Amino acid sequence: MFLDKTVRRNENIVKAAFELHQKGLIDPDTYVLDIDTLLENAKNIKNEADRYGIKLYYMTKQIGRNPMVAKELDKLGYEGAVVVDFKEAMGLIDNHINIGHVGHLVQIPANIIEDILKAKPKIITVYSVEKAKQISQAAQRLELTQNIMLRVLDEEDMLYPAQYGGFYINELLQKVSEIISLPNINITGITSFPCFLYDEEENNIIPTHNVVTLNKAKKLIEENFNIKLTEINMPSATSVVNMKGIALQGGTHGEPGHALTGTTPYHAYNDAEEIPCMVYVSEVSHNLKGESYCFGGGYYRRSHMENALVGKNFHEAIKVKVEEPSLESIDYHFTLKSNTNVGDTVVMAFRTQIFVTRSHVAIVKGISKNTPEVIGIYDSQGRKIK
Repeated sequence: MFLDKTVRRNENIVKAAFELHQKGLIDPDTYVLDIDTLLENAKNIKNEADRYGIKLYYMTKQIGRNPMVAKELDKLGYEGAVVVDFKEAMGLIDNHINIGHVGHLVQIPANIIEDILKAKPKIITVYSVEKAKQISQAAQRLELTQNIMLRVLDEEDMLYPAQYGGFYINELLQKVSEIISLPNINITGITSFPCFLYDEEENNIIPTHNVVTLNKAKKLIEENFNIKLTEINMPSATSVVNMKGIALQGGTHGEPGHALTGTTPYHAYNDAEEIPCMVYVSEVSHNLKGESYCFGGGYYRRSHMENALVGKNFHEAIKVKVEEPSLESIDYHFTLKSNTNVGDTVVMAFRTQIFVTRSHVAIVKGISKNTPEVIGIYDSQGRKIK
């Protein structure tokens, strides 16, 4: 999906991937992150956000919940990490990462709420009155007050499978009445997901119906209760090109994820401000009946794998078609639609969510100067590998 774009816009990362693998410095099933370019992307995103008064949480799940990158993003002035589930939250807390937004795609389990509250997240998203009560009770025990955000939805909104939850707009006033009576919590925001998506026909990032619901919910809450909402969080496709769109739709916060690595769908078709800075590295394992098989482990079902470069180095590599594994199969290997040499390096670039893979993540600096240096290798959950 991103191979040609990456070769054209960041050739050095592809060269580095071949070199690091052939030298034995990284193993197959490793994602290589060009940290210098990633941080430059992050700066450009934040500069544009500042221009429109948008505050940003950064996502780490796409890059394997990596604490080294997270610490650098904290230094740039981001509002902290948006953690999509409690496991990510606890991992980043253990690494002393600033927690910004927690509880959106996955709610916090009851027995972990106190641990999360002790980390003083800026805001917690809740889907139910029951979860708000649990947070209220935990906040009382800890003698603190926690800001919360309601996830709101309507029948016409778009929701991804396995991500259902929140307050329907037609029951919002009743639910808010119950929640504002709870001690030690304040409703300060609302959110939904996805609020923006790339439209291939228009070749642009456009708002979804979820944004209509957010603005309707804001009006309902502020006109019926003594509440001023300070966070209208509009995640998805948060990038330089969409910052103005967030502001125009009334958003106050965004959550860049794939934009940090230049790998949103918009980036696949456009030379956006953000430069692609992540590739996947494997190795040819064996050949069989005119096809090659390279080591797997890094597959994500929405990856849109298409091609790989295969060889001992970038200049001699050949482009080979890749066959994605079937959904019912474990990705022990990826199929290359040509015979290649056993032991050769395989480099791909596709959409991923590293945290759901078995992959390693190599953080590499100096790529733009042709002096690549591995400064850390981590597993897919952000744990450092010795």
